Amino acid sequence: MLPKRYDQARPFATLGILLLGWLLLPLVLKVFTRATFFEIQAPLVVADSYAEDLRNFWSNRLHSKDELLKAGHDLAGLFAEYSYSTQQNAELQAEILRMENLLNLPPLPAFRFEPARVARRDFSGWWQRMVIRKGSNYGIPVGAPVVFSGGVVGRVTEVHQYTAVVDLITSPTFRLAATVSGDNRPFSYQGGLNDAFKSPRGAAEFVPLDVFATRTDPRRVVTSGLGGVFPGGLTIGVISSLESSGDGLFKVGEVALDERLGSLTEVTVLVPLNPEDK
Repeated sequence: MLPKRYDQARPFATLGILLLGWLLLPLVLKVFTRATFFEIQAPLVVADSYAEDLRNFWSNRLHSKDELLKAGHDLAGLFAEYSYSTQQNAELQAEILRMENLLNLPPLPAFRFEPARVARRDFSGWWQRMVIRKGSNYGIPVGAPVVFSGGVVGRVTEVHQYTAVVDLITSPTFRLAATVSGDNRPFSYQGGLNDAFKSPRGAAEFVPLDVFATRTDPRRVVTSGLGGVFPGGLTIGVISSLESSGDGLFKVGEVALDERLGSLTEVTVLVPLNPEDK
């Protein structure tokens, strides 16, 4: 009986020894092993992403000429709209520079825009992240903000040679200082436990008591600009209801995030031009 029981317990004993050995390993060796494993795995992730791009290319070739003409007309309209927005942006930047010089204010953080393709998404109950197809080879640093046309996507948490890991705004590990649009008083935003089949959500905490939001009059949540990571005014989400916190000193509420966060194929990394100023 003993040999049979020993044979049954052998796999668990081996697993226990391996886990104990991993726990006793120095932290530096663990980090090195994890980074090495990621670098080995990265070419497969990137190759799979390129294969998906190729599949989409050939599937788009099957569209009719009428569909392509309609898409071309839509793109022409968007191009005209973005051209006008670019002119407005240049005028606003010039006005900001004039006000900074007039009031002797320190300049706002400057960024270089680095577009990047999404290679993989990794969603679970405990983290929400994605892998992009650019890393240290494009000068992307840890902590860089990641955005898209709808606002904040997340923050770079790991940088490798050809890829980088982005912690999404939906992740429970993501936190930043936010405000409601038109109000400069900051409060705390944090991601939550998001179900893959439900709309993405986050949480707002420490909201001032005189801030109100309803379904008929929702409030847009934006970055505050505090902390020197995200520039101010970037869209985070929308609050449609607020209630008093347990201590009655502040309000709390649920922040509805952009539905496109789970299906993004292209993002933009804001690479600081003067990292020493952060």
